[in-house]
Amino acid sequence: MTSEIIQKYLSNEASEQEVQALFKWIEASAENKKQFVTAKKAWVLSGLSEDIFSDSVPLIQMKPKNRLRQYLSYAAVFLVVIGLGKTILLFTDTSKASKEIVLELGDGRLEYFSGKNQTTLVNDKGDLVAKKFPHQIIYFGKAAADKLVYNTLTIPYGKRFKLKLSDGTIVSLNAGSSLRYPEQFGSNGNRNVYLTGEAFFEVAKDKEHPFIVNANQVDIKVLGTKFNVSAYPENPTVNSTLIEGSIQMSETANPSNVILLEPNQMATWQNNAKKITLKNVDPSFYSAWTKGELAFKDTPFSTIAKMIQRTYDVEIINENSDLARQNFTGTINSSESSVENILDLLKRDTPFNYSIEHKTITITNPR
Repeated sequence: MTSEIIQKYLSNEASEQEVQALFKWIEASAENKKQFVTAKKAWVLSGLSEDIFSDSVPLIQMKPKNRLRQYLSYAAVFLVVIGLGKTILLFTDTSKASKEIVLELGDGRLEYFSGKNQTTLVNDKGDLVAKKFPHQIIYFGKAAADKLVYNTLTIPYGKRFKLKLSDGTIVSLNAGSSLRYPEQFGSNGNRNVYLTGEAFFEVAKDKEHPFIVNANQVDIKVLGTKFNVSAYPENPTVNSTLIEGSIQMSETANPSNVILLEPNQMATWQNNAKKITLKNVDPSFYSAWTKGELAFKDTPFSTIAKMIQRTYDVEIINENSDLARQNFTGTINSSESSVENILDLLKRDTPFNYSIEHKTITITNPR
């Protein structure tokens, strides 16, 4: 991968083909990923200086100083790897960015969703691109004949968000997720978007332009359908659950490793084994979060803890070994229940004590 293509990508001048080639190169090895992340950090700090791509200039390394910063750094770096634009969040007010929904425009500008008023988005030519609302954003349909301009929407813990893409596709994003997508899809080629985290897609039909969700190491290709994708970076799997229509999941690096889904089926990609498995499921269970519900079905507490952390923007430290071995089944309306309500329900089955300090929950053995 040449420095020229990396520079074009960071300057938002790379073609769709060059972007895809760059992503494949990044995922080919840990060294490639490290080289790209380091180059991007240096690029942001240097104010777009071309000198950072010279072999004579040392690349900048950043080391987190504490656990919280280490988590934020890891999350932001992962987002960089799947192709965000200028990730200013690494170097500006992370406390603000981590609490608000952030939209990064193609030119690097940041828009925040923190208010009750409707606003509009315009491009550098003054053309109306989208309308912003407190809980959703709506883009307007207009095919782009030339290069694509990508936006990135990042949802923090404790929030959910909905957007309507320019082709009419509706995407619901879960807490702790981000989506990279074009302001307008191109008149030629596929409709590619890039997901980290979890999203529910209602894809607008367009047989001439298949819709493809790039998630971690797999591509999910559809023509028009409803399905859920869960691809959080801390999980060793990517799950895609089909509600209606038809989709296929394939390995990005090996498209022949592919499986076709029918409604009420879930495909699971295993990162380490490079394997895709298929099973029949109740799809409503996997889309419950879009209705503000936390659904468990023989689910280990470690998984439930991650769901609670994302939903309520808290940190859970579990020191109870009995609880760590327990599985739970049930459905909880998270929009009407506090985190204390959920913990009190769980402790009826497996007794434990917990304390809350700021946003850190510590679970201990019962006294």
